[in-house]
Amino acid sequence: MKGGINDILVSVETFHLHDRFQNVIEHDERFEFDRVPAVVELCIQAGAELPEYLMKRRDNFWNLKNDLPFNFLDRKCEKLSKVSVNKEESCSTLVEEPSTLAQRTLQAWEIMRSRTKKLMRVYPVKVCQFCPEVHVGPIGHKVQLCRSFESQPLNGKHRWKFADLDDLIPPRNVWHVRRQDVHPLLDKWRGYYGHAPAVVELCMQAGAKIPKKYHCIMKIKGLRPPSVYLSFLVLFHVLMILFLCYLLCFSNLHLHIHSFLDMHTSL
Repeated sequence: MKGGINDILVSVETFHLHDRFQNVIEHDERFEFDRVPAVVELCIQAGAELPEYLMKRRDNFWNLKNDLPFNFLDRKCEKLSKVSVNKEESCSTLVEEPSTLAQRTLQAWEIMRSRTKKLMRVYPVKVCQFCPEVHVGPIGHKVQLCRSFESQPLNGKHRWKFADLDDLIPPRNVWHVRRQDVHPLLDKWRGYYGHAPAVVELCMQAGAKIPKKYHCIMKIKGLRPPSVYLSFLVLFHVLMILFLCYLLCFSNLHLHIHSFLDMHTSL
């Protein structure tokens, strides 16, 4: 079956909050909030403005001298300069060499992961302990959609913990086929094979240079799995060694018996 972009880049969706410090989303309110990609929601809470997803901002903070409260403003989001792809740019991307396009794609992948990790240090992201549900915000929601067996005593509620980068951007690892590997890959030699995120593997096959941090998990310089001929050869040598040991033990036993009989006859 042919794969698509959604098979390589897994989209993890979450609820879009109208205010970072709003009340906790209840189960009956789950249809009042849109579901957006978690990375997009994290960027919106960090300050990015999208016309289709509005969010309340705190522009004026608490003033101790004048005792002024917060001023909640519904910013009418100014339309960002959307990345309008001109015909010339689209043609240039089509004419662009695959290796150059792969290198740019790999750089964009690394930049997205590194900057998302920086944003997660400031803006908390929660993930359920029992299922892959993600919530961007200081407190998780109370929507009872957890179908895990462990959440049955909680009536389907999520049990939240702090999320990692892979919870927000799943890498979707695939097997990495090296030059020394023999096709097809066999399950019994899976310890010899390496793996890598699907984006990294795709860019590498297109001609991009892979960062050194992926060399370990890809096992680029690792041992090749033993072939069928080599395994039979090793088994043959082991059997020959065992047979020679048996012959040696039997010959020593035979000599001991003869020496014992000679001593008995002499007496």
